[in-house]
Parts: sequence; C-alpha cells; structure tokens
Amino acid sequence: MNAICPGVIHTEMIDRLTGKDPKAEKQFTDLEPVGRMGTPEEIAAAAVWLCSKAASFVTGHSMAVDGGFVAQ
Repeated sequence: MNAICPGVIHTEMIDRLTGKDPKAEKQFTDLEPVGRMGTPEEIAAAAVWLCSKAASFVTGHSMAVDGGFVAQ
C-alpha cells in the first residue's frame, strides 16, 4: 500500500480558511520551498502515476507531494 502525503493545496478549504486574503495566503506560501501552494491537479497526477504500470514496483511508500516542505 502506498500513500500520498500532500502539502498545502489551494482548494476551497484553503479559501475558506484564509478568506482569500492575500496576506493570509502568504502565510501558507511562505512555508513552501517552491513559493506557492500546490494544485489539486498535482495531487491527482501523483495518484495517477501510483496507479500506473510505471509505479508497479513501488510498494509501501509515503509519497510527499508538498513542494519540498519535508525536504527542507
């Protein structure tokens, strides 16, 4: 079994949390080494890859899809 461990992903939940206030959003983007929040499409792409034959030998992996947050 594999797992995807997402970072801060720009979704409606984040919009509700920040009220779409740029200063509040900046608090999240400042945490990300890549300087931005992730997108749902980026998480979906990781899931699709894990379900593909390209990942057929990947097992028991927790994949950080977090813009480098855990790598810093």
